[in-house]
Amino acid sequence: MCLIVFAWRPGHVQPLIVAANRDEFYARPSLPLAQWLDAPQVYAGRDQEAGGTWLGVGADGRFAALTNIRDPHQPPARKSRGELVARFLSGSLSLDAYLADVNGRSIEYAGFNLLIGTRDELWHYNANDSAPTQLAAGIYGLSNAGLDTPWPKLLKAKAALTEVLDDPRPEALLGILSDPQTAPFADLPDTGVGLATESLLSSVFIASPSYGTRASTALIVNADGSRHIVERSFGPYGGQLGEVELKL
Repeated sequence: MCLIVFAWRPGHVQPLIVAANRDEFYARPSLPLAQWLDAPQVYAGRDQEAGGTWLGVGADGRFAALTNIRDPHQPPARKSRGELVARFLSGSLSLDAYLADVNGRSIEYAGFNLLIGTRDELWHYNANDSAPTQLAAGIYGLSNAGLDTPWPKLLKAKAALTEVLDDPRPEALLGILSDPQTAPFADLPDTGVGLATESLLSSVFIASPSYGTRASTALIVNADGSRHIVERSFGPYGGQLGEVELKL
């Protein structure tokens, strides 16, 4: 997952609003959003190569999502980051216990940002930091650096999310995620991948022959615990492959 913008509003009639794009190589096999047969409380897409996921919901109001930290110089990882989301959604550990476990084992994974929460709390953990952070009410964004790092696409997507919060609907959230405009060269970050790649990755929605936005997900969580999720799947050059809508 390479872009997540979200509004966390405890006490609101819709406490959590999420718009997220998962960017990945098209050749990596994945399954779309669905209930997991081996963990029926989990609703998420699934990485068929390693078995994890990038975003999903579970029992008791559980929510989790992940982005990678872009660093071409980091050493190879022993484990897939997607299991961090899957383990929380399918498990029963408290937020504190799970975050302590992740903190103790974060070196097993390449760099990541992890969001986990329940109906009452939302936490962020960055593998490059020493401790997780409980999030106060607000509008936030994650890409492939730290929380709210002001990359152009993140600023654009957060501003667009702010504009639809009076009446958030899946179609509006998915519209935010469909923007293919790249940033001007002068505004690009330097993460060590070269100017051409920085430009490709600077749009909210990424499309190319081999790598791009594989899934766009809109999630609306209501105060009564009900959840509305819509996911669109994409292939090479951004061609839409399908759409799944769940009301839980």
